[in-house]
Amino acid sequence: MSSIRIAVNELRRLTAGTLPKLAMAALILVPLLYASFYLYANYDPYGRLNKLPAAVVTSDTGADANGQHRNVGREVTDELVSSGTFQWHEVSEQEARDGVRNDKYSFAIGIPRDFSKALLSSGNFEPQQATVTLTTNDANNYLAGTIAKQVAEQVRKTIAEKVGSEAADRFLVGLSTIYGKISEATNGAGKLADGANQLKSGQQQLADGAQQLATGSVQLSAGLNTLRDSTAQLPAKSRQLADGASQVAAGNARVAEVGALLAGGSTDLQNSLDNTNNQLAQRLRQDGFDEQQVQRVLGVLGQLRAPIDNANAKVQDANAQLAKLADGSRQVADGAAQLAGSAPTLTGGIAKAADGANQLNGGAAKLNEGEKTALGGTTDLANGANQLRDGLQSGLKQIPNPDDPTRAATANTIADPVAVHAVGEASAGTYGQGLAPFFIALATWIGAFVLFLLLRPLSTRALTAGASPLGVALGGWLSSAVLGLAQVIVLFGAVTWLVGIHVAHPLGAIGFAFLVSLSFTAIVHALNALFGAVGKFLGLVLLVLQLVSAGGTFPWQTIPDALYPLHVALPMSYAIDGFRHLLYTGAELKILGDVGVLVAYLVGGIAVSTFAAYKRRVWTVKHLKPELAL
Repeated sequence: MSSIRIAVNELRRLTAGTLPKLAMAALILVPLLYASFYLYANYDPYGRLNKLPAAVVTSDTGADANGQHRNVGREVTDELVSSGTFQWHEVSEQEARDGVRNDKYSFAIGIPRDFSKALLSSGNFEPQQATVTLTTNDANNYLAGTIAKQVAEQVRKTIAEKVGSEAADRFLVGLSTIYGKISEATNGAGKLADGANQLKSGQQQLADGAQQLATGSVQLSAGLNTLRDSTAQLPAKSRQLADGASQVAAGNARVAEVGALLAGGSTDLQNSLDNTNNQLAQRLRQDGFDEQQVQRVLGVLGQLRAPIDNANAKVQDANAQLAKLADGSRQVADGAAQLAGSAPTLTGGIAKAADGANQLNGGAAKLNEGEKTALGGTTDLANGANQLRDGLQSGLKQIPNPDDPTRAATANTIADPVAVHAVGEASAGTYGQGLAPFFIALATWIGAFVLFLLLRPLSTRALTAGASPLGVALGGWLSSAVLGLAQVIVLFGAVTWLVGIHVAHPLGAIGFAFLVSLSFTAIVHALNALFGAVGKFLGLVLLVLQLVSAGGTFPWQTIPDALYPLHVALPMSYAIDGFRHLLYTGAELKILGDVGVLVAYLVGGIAVSTFAAYKRRVWTVKHLKPELAL
């Protein structure tokens, strides 16, 4: 008796009447009912979260920041309610608590009274951490609580990014304000440097005049001394002396005028610097600097103008000396005129003039030294003013001053510096699509299992007729294989056409599903052929072991280490892996290993069935009257 004939006889036996035919149809539809209904019910639960009731409680009273009132809690609540992600209900705190406890709401998010105050506290350098209360109840639904925690974390992240962006924007605006103030200070420093350089030029002219005065006074002193020694020629030279003295007096008067002009300019400079100090202090106060910072700036300016103050004192002293010199020169001229009329009297006058010239020489020398010192002070002032101007200009270049779009983009980047660029090699798309490989493989095993509730693993007639063990084994398996292929066709048709599960490579997937069904039926057939009624129980045990070790829902690496050998050894792991590659990405070289393992199980199952048929050729009391029959 051939294997095909054995299989045909077994199928004919199962379709001999109406009820057997219905039972056969039911066996074919079992995988369909299991996988398709489950996948249909769980196809896209995340797309229906707007049906999930959730409560939000807003007690935030708001807070003032930068001159305006903000209520961030109200803003967050409005965004949540308008988002439509869940079926949000804005209720009181007590209603939310009772609703979560009584399963009216899946979870509740609470925003406390000081929420805005805490969020905005960093701007006043009094940082407080704002809190959002999440109320869940796993007695209602564990996954709802898990989803709620993810929602709360997303709310927290969104608020943190929003507040961080606003804080960074205020910080950058502050830098722009500082930039403007430093720019104004730089302009003021430039004007100060220009004035100091002009003062230096004027002081240089004054120093040159003082040098000339010192040189002239030395010459005058020497001449008067010589004149005093040469009084013998005084009568003849008196008129010439009178004329020379008159010229000297006129020159000294001009020098005195220059000194007075310089002294007036120095006084005006002092007044201008005082006014500059007052204006700078007023400007700094208007720009928001506190009194300590204003005094610090005025102190630095006071140090910079100290040389100018010293130079002014020396200029005023030199002016007084020049006035004395002019008066002395005038007196000399008058004396020379009188000398021309009275030689004896003139001789005495010449002696006095010589003494006065000696004093003038000393005063002119002091004035010359004072002007040199003053020139050094004005030079230091000019250098300091130039350094201040250059330093402010250099510092101004280092202060950021972005425009509005750049500032907004920078603030957003500071608040959320890292973005995730997701690159998916394959995407399931929906929850049901992600579970499809697991439930298709599971339904195929269940389909193979239920077939042997009606099918006989080995044909008794063939065994008694002396058929070969291999032929008997193949005949018993072929009937289940045909029905298993029918199960796969119906299952794939319903899953793809009715449920809407997308298959990347349909032909490869259906071919792989045929192989999975053939392998699973071979395994279950071998168990039933070798162990009889116990084999059905062993098939159920294998189902349970594969449920926990195949990695159909969570990654298989997350299962306990003790279950790793089961994952590697049992066939459903390879069936799920192959379905994933074919449903999402198409055939890859990796599924060749899955195919190899399943083919090995197929061949091994037939070999075990053959061994069982070989043993059944010898009948025993146990075979004629089994202890347990199902």
